[in-house]
This record gives sequence, structure tokens and C-alpha cells, in this order.
Amino acid sequence: MREFKGFSQDYLASELSLSQRQYQRLESGAQDMGITRLEEICKVLEVAPSEILGIDEKYVIENCTNSGFGHGFTINNLPEQLIAQYQAQIQQLKEEVAFLRGLVEK
Repeated sequence: MREFKGFSQDYLASELSLSQRQYQRLESGAQDMGITRLEEICKVLEVAPSEILGIDEKYVIENCTNSGFGHGFTINNLPEQLIAQYQAQIQQLKEEVAFLRGLVEK
């Protein structure tokens, strides 16, 4: 996606306040990327996270059809680590909501 947009690794690294080496490790998969970093990269590239992750309507439909689930649209091929990151972020947000509700109720 970066190359398609005509951006160098140096440019993206600069936009993300990273060294070129740090960005290269993210891009190559040598270093795990969190949701926040993915969102930052998407903002620079002006794309949706689904475009970076390679998830589009065609992928979902083919995945469901090949899995025998022609009537539903589920994505079940997400890496376990990405699922764990989403679950951790959801839990953190739930805790923040509970804390803020506690402040409001006082």
C-alpha cells in the first residue's frame, strides 16, 4: 500500500515519529503492530484499516462461501494476536467507561 501511494519508508517513518529501521520492522512483520499504530499508518496513507489488512467485501464473501457459510458474513481468519489486541483494547475501554460513570454518578 505504501509503495502504491508512492511513499518511501523514510517518509512514513518520519510521519510516525519512528526511525526507518523501526518502520521497516513493522512493515515486514518482524515487530508486532498495535491497533493505535495501525490507525496512525492508515491516517498517513489515507486508507481504511481493512485495506491494510487485506479484508474487503470480496474476501469476506469468498471466505464465507468457501467455509460453507453462504448466508452470513463472518471473518474468522484474523490472527489470534490481533484478536487478543482487540479484546484487550475493548476491556480497557470498558474499564474507562465504568470509571467515568462512577465519577458522573458522584
